Amino acid sequence: MDLNDMDAILKRLTENATKARKFFEVETKILSILDFKGLFEVLLEEIRSKFGVPEVWFTIIDDTEILDLVRPLAESKKLKDSMNLIDRETFSKLVGDLSKPVLTNENLKPFYRLLPGKREFSFGSLAVTPIILNSKIIGSLNQADNDSDRFSPGRDTSLLEQLGVKVSLCLSNVFAHEKLKFLAYHDPLTGLLNRRVMEAVLDREFARAKRYTIPLSVAFIDLDYFKEINDKYGHDFGDEFLKHTANGLTHISRNIDIIARFAGDEFVVILPETDKAHAAGLMERVESYFNENPLVIEEEGENLELFVRLSCGVASMDDLEDDFKKDESDNDKNGESKINSALLLKKADEALYEVKKTRRSR
Repeated sequence: MDLNDMDAILKRLTENATKARKFFEVETKILSILDFKGLFEVLLEEIRSKFGVPEVWFTIIDDTEILDLVRPLAESKKLKDSMNLIDRETFSKLVGDLSKPVLTNENLKPFYRLLPGKREFSFGSLAVTPIILNSKIIGSLNQADNDSDRFSPGRDTSLLEQLGVKVSLCLSNVFAHEKLKFLAYHDPLTGLLNRRVMEAVLDREFARAKRYTIPLSVAFIDLDYFKEINDKYGHDFGDEFLKHTANGLTHISRNIDIIARFAGDEFVVILPETDKAHAAGLMERVESYFNENPLVIEEEGENLELFVRLSCGVASMDDLEDDFKKDESDNDKNGESKINSALLLKKADEALYEVKKTRRSR
């Protein structure tokens, strides 16, 4: 072995040692993070800065259990250019079972489907590292470079494999932590806000509406015939029916609306900056949506369409006008207001009762 060969070996050993140290620094930095946003942001920034990789992003398969928790990140300003959602079939066609990192620098065009959003950039080589949660591949960490040799097939992928394992472990910890946090605020079946959080949000919106004299409405919704459906098709189907209802309410509502599962088959929609007439109009659109979008189930080998029928009571700040006047008079005596958000919710519940009473009489 001549001196040139020896120098080349020493140079490569030094480079590998430097890479290993940098990977260790990245791993150390992400191990203590317990939220998805922090994990993704720190990991992407560390890889870009420490290794000088021009393009780094995540691809998440859209049927994974973390989807509801990471979907908002794919739309956030900071991460929307660094995260992509993809269906499992497309992902599998591109990378196969992806048990180990894939390096490629040829026929790159199909891999452009991994790119986030509407971003377009060219690259000469690509490394796709699998991310695993609960023994199932949920996506990949992708690195691309203009240099066609950087991620060329045949290069050692042991450090990438190690990084993939560490990222998967961190993801598992974050998922467990985020799920517990999610369940503290959301209904576990529908994913909507739970009653406790809804009441806190309504308190906030009520105080804001009262202080600035702006509209606020509340819709109290109850499903018609839910007990009969539950009894006939079983509780599992009843759960699907409730989830279908929750998805429909979410789909038709505006970004500023707050939707919650109150109890059983009852839902509450808080409508900030909305007067009673516009709130009633929104509820009419909700009913129209469900009339056009039934839940389809298989019954004895045939598809059966079941439609969500609902009753709705709407109340707004205007409905409390007389209460506010009486309250002002009482305040002259004791100085303590008795008008709160619970009264507005009660008015919506009373309106719902009247709607159901009228329907029964028909």
